[in-house]
Amino acid sequence: MLPQTNLEMSVAEPTFMTVHELSAAIDQDQISSADIVERCLSQITALEERLQAFVTVYSDEARLAAQAADLAIAAGNRLGPLHGIPIALKDIIDIEGRVTTGGSMVWRDRISPTTATIAQRLSQAGMIVIGKTHSVEFAMGGWGTNTHMGTPWNPWDLETHRTPGGSSSGSGVAVAAGMVPAAIGTDTGGSVRLPASYCGLTGLKTTVGRVSLHGILPLSLTLDTPGPMTRCVEDAAMIFEAIQGPDPLWPPTQALQPVSSFQNLRNGIRGLRIAVLAGPELEGVDEGTLTAFTDTQNVLIELGAALHDFSMPRPFADFAEIAGRIIGA
Repeated sequence: MLPQTNLEMSVAEPTFMTVHELSAAIDQDQISSADIVERCLSQITALEERLQAFVTVYSDEARLAAQAADLAIAAGNRLGPLHGIPIALKDIIDIEGRVTTGGSMVWRDRISPTTATIAQRLSQAGMIVIGKTHSVEFAMGGWGTNTHMGTPWNPWDLETHRTPGGSSSGSGVAVAAGMVPAAIGTDTGGSVRLPASYCGLTGLKTTVGRVSLHGILPLSLTLDTPGPMTRCVEDAAMIFEAIQGPDPLWPPTQALQPVSSFQNLRNGIRGLRIAVLAGPELEGVDEGTLTAFTDTQNVLIELGAALHDFSMPRPFADFAEIAGRIIGA
């Protein structure tokens, strides 16, 4: 089921295609980067007033970048599978000369002094930044609410203003509503995973040190990680490949060598040992959520994974308190 937008869209429409589907369509000359960007901008125009996903949309710049991508691709100079595909950035990620608000009215005029490494790497891969998305103020909060800058609407219900999850709220809404095929969020205690869950997406909490935090407004330097928000796992792997790796401007990245997420994806999960939460942590969980939880376990078993029940050694509340102390330190 697609989000209840005001546009009649099918899954085959570019606005709801996955990154890897769009990439293949570009390769096969079935669609151009300019077409994709224009469809995304049309979707943003149609839905932004209601959904409030974006702080800023770079319409003119995105169109020019798409034209340049099409010329390069036509000349046989495609940079890779992400070349020509638009993406949105959470508005705590700097682009030099552009405003980065951090989700706060206090910083509504703050001009970024540098470009974040993650933005540079996406650009080097040929992706087109179409705009900046709303965030909880200073990325501190999991519901996705922001009383000052605006709380995006969860696109699965246009009648009732339901929370999109946060703090990467706008990124989740933008992808789920077909405004953009992928977005970047940041995750300290769930800020990629929560909006991905609320909006029906794939959200990747990357390992600390895998992706540079240079040029990203910090919440907790020991817990923050940037990550992709996409429509499927393959898309997340594609973008993770582009953004990971050592960065001399962010020393923690020097300790880990890049990994091939694509190769791991192709290897499948047969024999993979997966811990499954059991016990009091599941008490009070919504029935629909429990059903989805069980269905997911069944799919993993069918794919050959070995599932093992796991109980937390301490209540969740204890870990939440510890995380709060770390973030506040």
